[in-house]
Amino acid sequence: MSMRMPTNVVDIAKNVKEILSDAEGGHDWYHIERVWKNALNIHRHEKKGDLYIIQLAALLHDIADAKFHDGDEAIGPETARKIMTQHQVPETVIEEVIRIIENMSYRSSFSELPYTSVELDIVRDADRLDAIGAIGIARAFNYGGFKNRPLFDPNIDPVEIISKESYVKNTGPTINHFYEKLLKLKDMMKTQKGKELAIERHEFMCGFLEQFYKEVR
Repeated sequence: MSMRMPTNVVDIAKNVKEILSDAEGGHDWYHIERVWKNALNIHRHEKKGDLYIIQLAALLHDIADAKFHDGDEAIGPETARKIMTQHQVPETVIEEVIRIIENMSYRSSFSELPYTSVELDIVRDADRLDAIGAIGIARAFNYGGFKNRPLFDPNIDPVEIISKESYVKNTGPTINHFYEKLLKLKDMMKTQKGKELAIERHEFMCGFLEQFYKEVR
């Protein structure tokens, strides 16, 4: 499949960059750009999926994250739809991209997904790769600081996240987030390339945690 980008993909990327100019550091344009590049890389190796849909979903997946909008899960898809409509994306493509955005978040994993596709697997793996490794560590602590959470508290153990509600309501120390989510992502990858790339990043996080606790002790 050709890697040439349609003109409106480039225009939408510029639009997203403008909209996220003041976003929290872990969910800003550079996060979007990394996910976009990850998705292109996975697609290139997997050799399947609609590249146009993959790129649009990668660019728009965090255009209005629910956690920055009082938990409103509708605002992201609605904003993405408006942007794609403004840039004359075909309606059939818009619908596919919206389905991906609605089903790719970690909180969606606590229930059976009503929609699956190759494109969803690729974009979700691309996003999850940016949540682990060195970048994942940086993003976790940046968001923890944004929410004024402690780095570590020896009196607060990680909790078992068993539902979307418990995940959304959890406000524990940032170091606990590794056990509650980040260390689980390697085994949740769907694509072969995503699985391969996740291994090194996962091992880096394990090394970081080992050093962290060594210094704490």
